[in-house]
Amino acid sequence: MLKVLLKKQFTEVFRGYFFDAKKNRMRSKLSVAAWFLFFFIIMVGVLGGMFTAMASSLCAPLTAEGMGWLYFLLMGSISILMGAFGSVFNTYSSLYLAKDNDLLLSMPIPVRDIVGARLLNVYLLGAMYSAVAILPALIVYWITAGATAARVVCGVALFLIVAAVVLLLSTVLGWVVAKISLHVRNKSFVTVLVSLLFVAAYYFFYFKANDFIQDLLLHAQEYGARIKGAAYGLYLFGRVGEGDWGAAALFLAATLVCLVLIWIVLLRSFVSIVISSGRVEKVRYVEKRAKERSAFGALLGKEFSRFAASPNYILNCGLGVLLLPAMGVLLLVKGREICEAIGGVFAAYPGAVEVLLCTALCLLSSMNDMATPSVSLEGKSLWIPQSLPLEPKAVLRAKACVQLILSCLPMLFAGVCAACIVDAPLALRALLCVFPAVYAAFSAMFGSVVGVKLPLLNWTDEIAPIKRGGAITIVLFGSWLLCVAFAGLYLFVGYRLGATVYLALCTALFAALALVLLRWLDTKGSRLFAAL
Repeated sequence: MLKVLLKKQFTEVFRGYFFDAKKNRMRSKLSVAAWFLFFFIIMVGVLGGMFTAMASSLCAPLTAEGMGWLYFLLMGSISILMGAFGSVFNTYSSLYLAKDNDLLLSMPIPVRDIVGARLLNVYLLGAMYSAVAILPALIVYWITAGATAARVVCGVALFLIVAAVVLLLSTVLGWVVAKISLHVRNKSFVTVLVSLLFVAAYYFFYFKANDFIQDLLLHAQEYGARIKGAAYGLYLFGRVGEGDWGAAALFLAATLVCLVLIWIVLLRSFVSIVISSGRVEKVRYVEKRAKERSAFGALLGKEFSRFAASPNYILNCGLGVLLLPAMGVLLLVKGREICEAIGGVFAAYPGAVEVLLCTALCLLSSMNDMATPSVSLEGKSLWIPQSLPLEPKAVLRAKACVQLILSCLPMLFAGVCAACIVDAPLALRALLCVFPAVYAAFSAMFGSVVGVKLPLLNWTDEIAPIKRGGAITIVLFGSWLLCVAFAGLYLFVGYRLGATVYLALCTALFAALALVLLRWLDTKGSRLFAAL
């Protein structure tokens, strides 16, 4: 039974590799093999290669100074972080708040088998993620310092210890995430916030990694002495990789004790955890007058509610909502320096600074494409908006207006910030505000048209129309190419007209195109939507 449950857990983790949610059917064997090959290339080729390069830059200098333990402490810590962050959300969803808890508990399956299968799933996934960093570190060390029997055996022990630590951290952090999720009302915004913070932290440490490595190599002895004096256990952890039998035995025993404790605690508290439904507030009914809304207002509210309720929708189709105001703030702080640098590079092209600023804002606006998958997201419920006593164009306009509102308002703020930092005539500054907003309106209409022309309605996972649909691909890459063409055309021939005339002509062109697309949505698009 344990083997069957473990197989089920892994099938759920890699469900997308076996099942095509876009086409609502199982993948062919060749397709499954291709997906796993792609996964192998990413994990081993890309991530493994990155950590191999890092290990190569650290290993020789540190081992030459007799500080191989510090090398293993650093690489072991990185592998623990990789494993913990890679498996913590799987722990949260599969160990504590899995959707099949009630089904499994209703079957004649021992609780120990359910807990054991899920713990093994978390352990193996954590080991897989941490292996991306720790195995290259071990191989580089064996090549650099020599592969003795003690170093190889203790290196394998270090890998097992790291995987056990990852399991411990994932179990604790997953429990914390599960508890928080039970008490949070709007989980989608919390998920989006955590995801953005994680991405921001990743890029911060990525760009600071080189400075950190250089500083570490210059002051290795000083840092090593501090660690030995203040945290001797960390020194012993690093010694495991160097082949210290005593340190390896000590940490193996400690991790074994921790694993036993995790097993005992989860076995005793698993049922109470999975049946927990969080805090339920008592709500007293108070009679109040409902605010009447127009039919279009109700449709618009429905579309906004759908967007706000889906973290996948927000992260994949609404990132520009956050990036545009951030760009505006960046321009206010560093804008003049950026403009001077651009002006120095394109000194032969008058007005290039303003045109390239518009291009940058339009590129960020292109990351807002929530109108494109909105029709596809109706899925099997498409009959509901089709059966409403409203014209189809009202439904399509409401879907387009979500992107229009969420793009134009941040775009106006960013455009005003750009106009404040450039040294240009008033007309050109006004166009810096108007043109990006007009382009955002055109982008909303363009996304709506493509979404109606190429709907994907037979999906089983919402990520299919949001991220993997043909419409979203065309709109995203098409918008980027359009922005590049806009800037390239100016640098090729448009600079002869001047930035003011060029932006005025482009503003008129995109406004006309937006109106043409809106007209198509109201006529042919509406008929096509009604016939879906």
